[in-house]
Formats: sequence, C-alpha cells, structure tokens
Amino acid sequence: MVEQIDPESTSSDGGPKNLADQLQVALAERDQFKENWARVMADLDNFRKRIYREMDDERKYQSVPALKSLLPIFDGLDRAVVAASRSKNFEDLLNGVQLTIKQLETALGNLGVKPILAQGQPFNPNFHEAISQVPSADHPPMTVVSDIERGYAIHDRVVRPSKVIVSVATPEA
Repeated sequence: MVEQIDPESTSSDGGPKNLADQLQVALAERDQFKENWARVMADLDNFRKRIYREMDDERKYQSVPALKSLLPIFDGLDRAVVAASRSKNFEDLLNGVQLTIKQLETALGNLGVKPILAQGQPFNPNFHEAISQVPSADHPPMTVVSDIERGYAIHDRVVRPSKVIVSVATPEA
C-alpha cells in the first residue's frame, strides 16, 4: 500500500520535496508492485497446474466414447455365443455374429472410421499392402483381385492398409 505524504512536505507540482520522501514513495510503490507480481505468479502457477491436470485427464479418458460405442458389440457377441451354445445351431451363431459385425461397422462409422475398398480397385500403395501377385486374364495388371485383410482409415489418415492380392499379366504361352 502506498504511504500518504504529508501535504506540507510536497512541492508545488505535487511530488515529495526532499529525496528521503521520494525514496519512501518509490519503496512503497516497489513493495506494492512486488506483491502484485507475486500474486500474479501464484495465479499463473495455479493455472498451469490446472491445465496440466485437465490435459492428463483428457489423455487418460479420451477413449471412453469409443469404448462406450464398442461395449454393446461385445455384449452382442456374448449373446450370440450363449444362444448358439443353447441351441447347438450353427445358423444361430452365424446370424448373431453377422449382426454383431454390422453393429461394429456402424459404431466404427460413427467414430469416423471407414473401411478401405480394395476389391477390383487399381492397386494404390497408400491404401493397399500387396502380399501376393497372381496372373489373371480377367483383371488388368496391378488390380486388386482379393482383399485378404480389410484396411481402415479415419478421416484422411490410413489406420491400417488393406492386405491384398494383386493381378499381374498372364505369362504368354
């Protein structure tokens, strides 16, 4: 807090008359600025700690929405297995698993994940990983003949390329 100066000790311009009074005013201002600086630094430190804590929580729990959308799929698989074990019918198990696959595709689509279409497409090393080549008269060379493992992309980034078999020209007899 700034000390009040005795009006008798002030000059005509409103400032202190002597050097000792000027020093007292300057020291009081310094102390006030120092207190304000310390308070601001403490506030900044608290703000940093809170932001880091919130960032850690965000990183820790960022997969919760994905998990919530995937848990019903696991429940569906459990139901399919239980139903198949009771009825001993392969068709029931197959239908249950097919429904669960559709549910998984929907959940992944809601998360922005899309399958990479490969079958019949020209080979693209950005989206496909060729694991084999086969001679084919039915397909032009460097065309995906078979999709062995489906690839996926999220937005514009490939998560996993499709593993494919690619056609090559047939050998001439």
